[in-house]
Amino acid sequence: MTEPTPVRIRPEIAALPVYRQGRQAGAEAFKLSSNENPFDPLPSVVSALHDAMAVNRYPDAAATRLRERLAARHGVTADEVHIGAGSVSILAQLMLAVAAPGDEIVYAWRSFEAYPGLVIVAGATPVQVPLTADGRHDLPAMAAAVTDRTRAVVVCSPNNPTGPVVTQDEFDAFLDAVPADLLVILDEAYAEFVTAPGAVDGLRELGVVRPNVVALRTFSKAYGLAGLRVGYAVGHSRILDAARAAAIPLSVTAQAEVAALTSLDAEPELRERVRTIAARRDRIANGLREVGWNVPDAQGNFVWLPAGADTMAAADAFDAAGLIVRAFPGDGLRISIGEEASVDTVLRIAASVVRDLPEGHPGRRIA
Repeated sequence: MTEPTPVRIRPEIAALPVYRQGRQAGAEAFKLSSNENPFDPLPSVVSALHDAMAVNRYPDAAATRLRERLAARHGVTADEVHIGAGSVSILAQLMLAVAAPGDEIVYAWRSFEAYPGLVIVAGATPVQVPLTADGRHDLPAMAAAVTDRTRAVVVCSPNNPTGPVVTQDEFDAFLDAVPADLLVILDEAYAEFVTAPGAVDGLRELGVVRPNVVALRTFSKAYGLAGLRVGYAVGHSRILDAARAAAIPLSVTAQAEVAALTSLDAEPELRERVRTIAARRDRIANGLREVGWNVPDAQGNFVWLPAGADTMAAADAFDAAGLIVRAFPGDGLRISIGEEASVDTVLRIAASVVRDLPEGHPGRRIA
């Protein structure tokens, strides 16, 4: 019997499943479930963290040094940059800033699994627009889903967990099709891994031309700072002021700010790591296609196997081989790009799984 809740909780919150993190891996397994960077922190970042141990003091609530550094980098003012405890926290702030009960927020599905919960916590109604058959955003359908109750649209490029990007031309046409005062949140957590030509670049959309666009970036993925929780938004200062007003004060630690600043100093070295991960991703994606999987275009640091109803059985097969992957029951598997030593096992298990899929299964590649 479920124990009764001792206080009155909002019914929609009580019914909301808790965010489920990618499962941890044992010492002998590869953790390929959370899209983490497999490389150890850079020595310069570790050294900077050792020197930033004044944990008895509060951090700079505005993360001023990081804001100013990013502003100079992107050719904007510091007021047009906002720092948060991961880009997902800024996403939550933006939703709280624009949406109220009765309002709607539109996003593609399947996409980042936090989106539905964040919308509900903001008090708004989620409007999910199905992806295309090849795992891409259907931007015309998303534009058609916008009503007078829509307060924001989230576009994820590359899309997590399926992998394809939105092109700049597609995004520009989408912006032309929606109201100019509608907040468009471009979630680009994996932008640094993109190699596809013509991909959208949210930072190109700054200024008076597209003032309703806010681009989200993070230091968690390409920069390898997932455990420190630091991300940022670039956009119109008045929109970001609203996000700042909805933020939990002092949520970005001084250590996170120092690590981000040091990572920017070490960017050439980090970019080389990103190139290595992207090349490994392409090799894995091509290998998966060669053994018979229908793999969408992979532009993040992960690949997607559309296993459908066979998802959990496939996840068990990877698990048994010491590969912890992320299963989305009924949809598919997301496999993060991990250590080089994991690649051969990923391809071997994937080959054995795809052979057991029935003819006509959406996960099987048509020869």
